[in-house]
Amino acid sequence: MSKFQWLTRGDVVLPDLDFPRMERWLEAVAASHGKVLGPLTYIFCDDPTIIEVNREFLNHDYFTDIITFDDTLGRRISGDMFISLDTVRTNAEGVSHRPYDEELNRVIVHGVLHLCGINDKGPGEREIMEHNENEALELLKSIS
Repeated sequence: MSKFQWLTRGDVVLPDLDFPRMERWLEAVAASHGKVLGPLTYIFCDDPTIIEVNREFLNHDYFTDIITFDDTLGRRISGDMFISLDTVRTNAEGVSHRPYDEELNRVIVHGVLHLCGINDKGPGEREIMEHNENEALELLKSIS
């Protein structure tokens, strides 16, 4: 049984990704942080769904690209990640000025990095997260 589930919520279409390659990449990212993968579930959704999840579980009233629910135990990382493809597209076009595919990969690995213990809310943490995202994206280039 695969450690990964790639799901959608609502009318969202599953992104056109090379899922076996993505899984090898995320496994390598986890290993580079001294972690092993347990079950990971990615749920691709739209903005109305992400704000609903954000309100219900985090009491936040704003859009975000990813919400990570952490079920990590020790070195074994595990969790569920909701990704709003609407916000990923908005961020790619307006905020980050990156190609959509690169922004989506960055958000996908962002969740795993959170599960590895990297945060991005406190002083200096955003830069640390971005550094780790950049390293992970470089690693992706070597995964076939």
